Amino acid sequence: MRYIFFSLLLPFSFASVPGKMQILDRQFTSSPNQNLAAEPANESFYTSASHLVQQQINLIARIEQAIITPDANQMRSVLGQLTVHTKSVDAFLNRQSKSPKTLCTSRVDFTQNFPLAEQLTGSQIKIYCSLYTSNQELLKLSPILDRLLSRRGELALVRSLPLVTGERQSDPALAIAPIQHPQLDKLATPFSTQEPNVLSPSLPIIGRTAKTAIADYVSPIQPAIAAPPEALTTLASAKKFLSAAQVEFPLKNQFTNPQETTAILDRFTYDIDPQEPQTYANFLKLPHTGIFRVLPNLAYQRPLNTLENRLLSGVSERYPFPLLGDPKGGFTPTLALQLVGGRFGLGYQGVDYSFMVDLGDVPLNKLEPKLQIVARSTREFFLNYQPPKQLNELQVERRRFLTGKDQIWNLNQVILADAKAELNHTYLVRSLQFKLPDMILSGRALSPQERQSLGQIQQLGSSDILLAFRPVRRRSDGSYTILWRVLTQFPEPQIKDLETAVNS
Repeated sequence: MRYIFFSLLLPFSFASVPGKMQILDRQFTSSPNQNLAAEPANESFYTSASHLVQQQINLIARIEQAIITPDANQMRSVLGQLTVHTKSVDAFLNRQSKSPKTLCTSRVDFTQNFPLAEQLTGSQIKIYCSLYTSNQELLKLSPILDRLLSRRGELALVRSLPLVTGERQSDPALAIAPIQHPQLDKLATPFSTQEPNVLSPSLPIIGRTAKTAIADYVSPIQPAIAAPPEALTTLASAKKFLSAAQVEFPLKNQFTNPQETTAILDRFTYDIDPQEPQTYANFLKLPHTGIFRVLPNLAYQRPLNTLENRLLSGVSERYPFPLLGDPKGGFTPTLALQLVGGRFGLGYQGVDYSFMVDLGDVPLNKLEPKLQIVARSTREFFLNYQPPKQLNELQVERRRFLTGKDQIWNLNQVILADAKAELNHTYLVRSLQFKLPDMILSGRALSPQERQSLGQIQQLGSSDILLAFRPVRRRSDGSYTILWRVLTQFPEPQIKDLETAVNS
């Protein structure tokens, strides 16, 4: 029975926690019996206590992540780690005093009234009691995590775990069946695992119903998981006691914070490097300029057949696209630049569209609003282009730039919405963006009240911007650091037949 019990508690690292968190998880991979075994009597108090404090810091970080993550295996893992760790702390406390509760809650001079295994200093007593109090706080989480684990079972398959040392699967055909080991480092299998690998239209047609690859298919709704307030309160209290313990150790800054490490790794993965703005400080002093890291479009998408907490901020929320102007009426144009198959493209919604050309190795700071150093035909097209004023014609125009077909302007080249990514090349972009009402973007039939309110809309938020950008660094993951500059803001384009187009 003891081995079956510990098979449910054996902790593992889990793949969804990046880098440093996985390394810290390995501290728990030793046998529970080894964790609970008595330490040598002459072992330093600070050595044992610092090890437990660091383990508790790591455990709290994993619990905070598990309670907002859909993965059932991750929740089960921290539940077992919590049990093992609290037992380890209890064993350490009981070696110092047989009654830690009485010792740490008494207001008398307990160093003289309570027997201790060894004489402790004032700092050691504070560490001892802080560790005891934080451990008592963490014990309150067990029923909460049990409840949350049962809810995770509604999202993914929770398999029964084999023994710690592994167990053989009965097989009528094989004389020696393979040994199965616990695998809590694997993500639990979601129940909704049959998402088709088809691309839905990224640019729906406004005002009409478009065909889909699979008729009547609705993609699964991702779960919304909010951390229980009582769990957050308990974790905050435990962290407060741990902070009080850390300042009492003789070696300062000897503890690592996994959350800080995770934040650093996240910025390293998706953001520009801290020294890059300094490298290009002279350029960034120019008006309407900026620096940004262009990521592959897959960074903004959820992988198929995986679960994701839709309440958590995604990459586009943590590292938003650059703003190209000042907010006006709740609308601000952005530079939604992404990499799609090795090509730069702008990801827009509604009837937004853009077009761009590769100017080659032209210095970005040499470009000016009149584009004197650009070829005449390209210069005249980018400066004189007039967008349509009707909804349907705007969407037809967008398809011309996306496909390169049916382009009716007199040029000796095809103007596209994207361009091949090349380092140290400068790209000229004309970006048109519109803020359409949500009731139009949804594509559903409008009620009479909505049609009436739509008729009252006199002007929509919109922008027409000429800008340029230049990739100055390429990373091994395929992302680019770019410098960008707004050259001209044209008059705001308008859609004249919005109400008529939707009512038709």
